[in-house]
Amino acid sequence: MKSIILKILLFQAFFVLSAGAGTITGTVRAEGKSGADVDSAGGGAYASRKFKFVERVNYPEMHDFIVYLEGPVGGKPVVPGTPAIVESHHVVQKGAVFTPHVLPVVVGTTVEWPNNDDIYHNVFSMSDAKPFDLGLYKHGEPGKRITFDKPGRVDVFCSIHAGMHCIILVLENPYFAVVDDAGHYSITNVPPGTYQLAAWHERLPKQSREITVPPEGPLKADFILSITNLPTY
Repeated sequence: MKSIILKILLFQAFFVLSAGAGTITGTVRAEGKSGADVDSAGGGAYASRKFKFVERVNYPEMHDFIVYLEGPVGGKPVVPGTPAIVESHHVVQKGAVFTPHVLPVVVGTTVEWPNNDDIYHNVFSMSDAKPFDLGLYKHGEPGKRITFDKPGRVDVFCSIHAGMHCIILVLENPYFAVVDDAGHYSITNVPPGTYQLAAWHERLPKQSREITVPPEGPLKADFILSITNLPTY
């Protein structure tokens, strides 16, 4: 009897160890097309009155990168349940700006949209994944909220103020990370297996690669996003 119990305990211990989780870490950065800075390096047309104030994309200082596992994990899609209002899942309107500019969430998440300005704002989206209109409201009025029940990119605007735009990136699983200001990310407690890992930025083509997460320990995956893999004409 004792030997049977011992075997059971050993099996349980082996199962726990084998059912571990890995960590995906790495860096993400962006780069522009080679040769684009030739004209600006020595002045050229950019020194003229016509172009001197033209704002150029600063690729080294890009931020708001998201890294995530694509599709359902474990063979099953996330089923939206009773949405929980989480404090971090707020998009605040302050100074006529949405903050954060990019918010990744898992399917079924509810996001609140408080207006902290003393002027009216409107929050709306015409995205296929979640079209909605919260109407006009200002500070002190009842909070507005939306549950995102389909995966996809949801671009959100204010109908009054031209500069107000943010993105809700609705994902199919909770294994994602926001890249920090130094370009680093970490996705923890990932079940062992083979997945497609994607790096995303709102104005660059997404990059995906196949990875295999070990039962334990880190897996490193770096990305450089650029204007690639698009049809050329």
